[in-house]
Amino acid sequence: MFEFLQNLEPLQQGFWYTAIAASFIFLIQTVLTFVGGSHGDVMHSDFSGDSHADSPFQLFSFRNLINFLLGFGWSGVAFYGSIENRSLLIFVAVLVGAGFIFLFFILILQIMKLTEDNTFKMENLIGRAGEVYLTIPPDMSGKGKITISVNGTSHELPAMTEEKEKISSGDSVRVTYIYDKILVVSKI
Repeated sequence: MFEFLQNLEPLQQGFWYTAIAASFIFLIQTVLTFVGGSHGDVMHSDFSGDSHADSPFQLFSFRNLINFLLGFGWSGVAFYGSIENRSLLIFVAVLVGAGFIFLFFILILQIMKLTEDNTFKMENLIGRAGEVYLTIPPDMSGKGKITISVNGTSHELPAMTEEKEKISSGDSVRVTYIYDKILVVSKI
């Protein structure tokens, strides 16, 4: 299958073998990524000793090794006939391999920007408008309930008011602050 490699110089053979092996593993990683096989990593190695599973990028990972070898191998194959100085050729191949890692890093950062945090946080309700569901007594003397929509989801939450009059069901209110996990609202 690889008979054409037998007549090449050892350095050129090394570039070809590296490029072919890295391409094969990269293809497997890509398929596993889309199928959902362990997030595309065949082997997870982190040389720092502690695991950063939530971090988007790890310098010493199997995926980055394959990205480096992919750039290194194919640039060595591509520039072998163009660059006569073998030291310069290896240097260029190392730079391209490092460039592949950097390119992957930039790609991951862009993908991470697409993620959306739909975690419900009460702090995000300050300044939002809602509707009174159960009447709210005046002067922080008791709790009522309001219905408020966040990210397309309706929430029914306890509420109080500092106003001198009660706020009746159906009235519109705005959240002014949060006191002990209870929304403090004012009538709009």
